[in-house]
Amino acid sequence: MPPFRLVASDIDGTLIRTDGTLSPRTIGVLDQLHSRGVPTVLVTGRPVRWLRQLYDQMAEPLPAVCANGAVVYDPAADKILRAAPLSVELLLDVTQQLREAVPDVALAVEVEDGRSFWYEEKWPLHWDGEHKQVRVLSSPEELTSVPAVKLLARSASYEPDEFAALISSTLGEVAVATHSSKSALVEISAAGVTKAAGLAWFCERDGFTAEDVVAFGDMPNDLPLLAWAGRSVAMGNAHPAVREVADEVTLTNDEDGVAVYLEKLFDL
Repeated sequence: MPPFRLVASDIDGTLIRTDGTLSPRTIGVLDQLHSRGVPTVLVTGRPVRWLRQLYDQMAEPLPAVCANGAVVYDPAADKILRAAPLSVELLLDVTQQLREAVPDVALAVEVEDGRSFWYEEKWPLHWDGEHKQVRVLSSPEELTSVPAVKLLARSASYEPDEFAALISSTLGEVAVATHSSKSALVEISAAGVTKAAGLAWFCERDGFTAEDVVAFGDMPNDLPLLAWAGRSVAMGNAHPAVREVADEVTLTNDEDGVAVYLEKLFDL
């Protein structure tokens, strides 16, 4: 057996294919790991409400670190184990800075531990799948009325990496800004909240260390996770920044890169 006791994987662009499906090969690998007592943890930018589409493809749902580390979720009990939201005071500060720095910025928030999504009227909303949990804000003040596990910012004036760099420099150490989209969409969390921090909490609770973990990712929001894990693996379709820091590169998500790598690593 290799010196790894836990598998941590991003979802979109990593574990699932571009069409949103979990391949039979990947399902088989996850089942074999489970039978060997090697847990797999999903570490994703997705909110809790977006996990059902993946869980419906699995025999048993996997624990998840959601919202880029802000939420740790136990699907078996449908329970939030840990949440680290942006406070109302921090939201007020950050949104003011964003509106001043980016005149055309559109904002939205993940609230209720990621079970609900509130967005400004100019937000370019795509169908969410669960409309009762998604609604347009009645006023700008409502955006900052409750804590949020994630603040999202969009702009039509910038390229994705350029926009992410602008938001990061604007906020400094006040909050964490990252991105996982091919559009100018930035995801903002409270200071210290990253995929790595969320997974570290989960691992400490269950008796694992960073050296026990092999982690997979494809986008800049995965960088802290990959830097933290004992072994980091970038997907063949990964962002250049991710490929640069990873220990190894596997095949693309559409080629079942995670499954192929784990088959070799664990001799499945």
